[in-house]
Amino acid sequence: MKPTPMNRRHWLAAAAASLGAVALPAPAQSLDAVRARGKLSVAVYNDMPPFNVGGKGIDVELGRALARAMGLEMSLLPFPADDSMNDDLRNMVWKGHYLGYGPADLMLHVPVERPLMQDNPKVTIFAPYYRERIAIARDLAQVPQMESLDAFGKRPIAVAGLTLAGWLLIGAEQGRYRQQLLTSYKDGTEAAAALVKGEAVAAAGEQSELESALGGDARFAIEPLPLPQASKGWVVGCAVKREATDLAQAVQAAMNGLAASGELKRIFAAGKVNWAMS
Repeated sequence: MKPTPMNRRHWLAAAAASLGAVALPAPAQSLDAVRARGKLSVAVYNDMPPFNVGGKGIDVELGRALARAMGLEMSLLPFPADDSMNDDLRNMVWKGHYLGYGPADLMLHVPVERPLMQDNPKVTIFAPYYRERIAIARDLAQVPQMESLDAFGKRPIAVAGLTLAGWLLIGAEQGRYRQQLLTSYKDGTEAAAALVKGEAVAAAGEQSELESALGGDARFAIEPLPLPQASKGWVVGCAVKREATDLAQAVQAAMNGLAASGELKRIFAAGKVNWAMS
C-alpha cells in the first residue's frame, strides 16, 4: 500500500506558477542521449520530508550521487504529487504534465510493487533502495513500554490525518482511538514536533519522517505501529521509460555501487534516517 506523500488536491495553482516555467532538456530515451547532454534529469516529490524539502533531502542527494556515479551532472525536477501513482508515472516518466514540465529521465521514490508495474507498461520500475514503514514514536517517560495501542490509554497521539498512518489509526479497532488522535498535522515530521513539545505522548507517521525529526533523541522510542496492516511496509525504487533499457541498467549499476560502498547508507544517515532494505 502506498502512502500519500502530501495532500494531492491543493497543489495545482501553485504548480502552474512555480513549475510551469521550468525548462529542461528534451527527454532522453537512451543512455547515449543522456551522456551527450551531460545531465541526468531526476524527478523527486516536492515537500516530502526527509526526502526533499526545498531542494534538499535524501532523494536529492541520492539523485546527485547516481548522476555522479554515471559521470553526469544532476538536473533536479521537483514535482507535486497528483491523485495517484499512475498519474505521477505518466507525468514524470513517460509523457509529461499538461502544465509543461516533465518527463524526467529518472524518477525516484516509486513503490516497487508488481501491481503498479502491471498497471504501467510504459515504464520500468527497478533499483529498490529503501524500505519504508509506518511507525509510532513515544515519550519513554510517559509510556515506557508498548505492546499495543492500549499502552497510550486515552492520552493524545499526534498524526497527520490525511496519510496512511492517519487512516490506520482512525480505523483501528472500529475507531476505538479516534477521540484521542490529534490529526491537524500535514505530515509525520509535524506530528513528531508536537511530541517533542509535549502536546502528545506519541506521534505516528512514516518511519523516515519520525527518525529525521527526532534525530536519535534518547527521550523517545520509535517502533513499528502495532497494527497488522502496518507491519510489512513497502520498498521504494526508481522508474524510467520502458524503452530506456540501457539507462535503467546504468542506474542499477550505479545504485549497486552506492550500496556496496556504503554511500547509500551515508546519504540516509545525513538525513538522520536509518537505511533499511528488510
